[in-house]
Amino acid sequence: MADKMATREAYGKTLKELGAVYPNLVVMDADLSGSTKTAEFAKVYPERFFNMGIAEQNMYGAACGLALSGKIVCASTFAMFASGRAFEIIRNSIGYTHANVKVCATHAGITVGEDGASHQTFEDLALMRTIPGMTVVNPSDGASAAELLRQVIAMEGPCYVRLGRAAVPFFYDEESAKELKLGKGNTLREGKDITIIATGIMVSEAMTAAEELALEGIDCRVIDMHTIKPLDQEIIIKAASETGAIVTAEEHSIIGGLGSAVAEVTATHCPCQLYMIGQLDTFGESGKPEELKVKYGMTKDDIVKGVKVLLNK
Repeated sequence: MADKMATREAYGKTLKELGAVYPNLVVMDADLSGSTKTAEFAKVYPERFFNMGIAEQNMYGAACGLALSGKIVCASTFAMFASGRAFEIIRNSIGYTHANVKVCATHAGITVGEDGASHQTFEDLALMRTIPGMTVVNPSDGASAAELLRQVIAMEGPCYVRLGRAAVPFFYDEESAKELKLGKGNTLREGKDITIIATGIMVSEAMTAAEELALEGIDCRVIDMHTIKPLDQEIIIKAASETGAIVTAEEHSIIGGLGSAVAEVTATHCPCQLYMIGQLDTFGESGKPEELKVKYGMTKDDIVKGVKVLLNK
């Protein structure tokens, strides 16, 4: 296994594998199949692949029709265009009818990099989790992306799967990924002093931060919150009650994303100190992904800072 893989790469490989398992699986793309990796499926099952052109609203409307006629549909484009341009169709056609469509959106967040602000979406998790009945998933690595996609396709109903452009380190292998369950956060590291709850590519940063903090005698619990909705309230309440403080980390706006979701749970069930790391109500810009993460405060150093801020309180 390689040291790193983009979650979009895992998506393409897993789609091709599942095509043999589900003869009613249909894949659609908005003229970006080389980037979203749906081309992997198209090569093997061309009769079940539809390039809908640069017409995202039409694609998701057609995806709804196919799903309501008995198909499982994975429909992909960049996260900016899925959650932004096609939101109304996803809400009214897919969400309202509870159609069996999986909105598998790639190139999310700041690590889109050089494509710049027009393509860097920080609002998609917030938008998608407001749609009634919509499951929202944000895998942290290639192995978890593959396993969670298998579960997403096996479930009935609409789902938003957030996938990234950049390669990220593996935390799971094929066997350990099988322990993951939709709707259940996964504790990657136990700790008693403070909890870091991270999602997507920020899980990697959280684990590195926890290892550095351990050298200073700070014992951090790290939770991979791969499912934003339905949110695992039990694991959050347990962390809040046992450690008393939580740092959230996401490659997304702190408005409406993981941080907001965790705050909703703690405010209602177990109030605690909370520090949110993510995009701070700004647009991004063109640049190298790692440099952008530094500029916009989404690195392991920012997590270390957040932990110390809370512990110093």
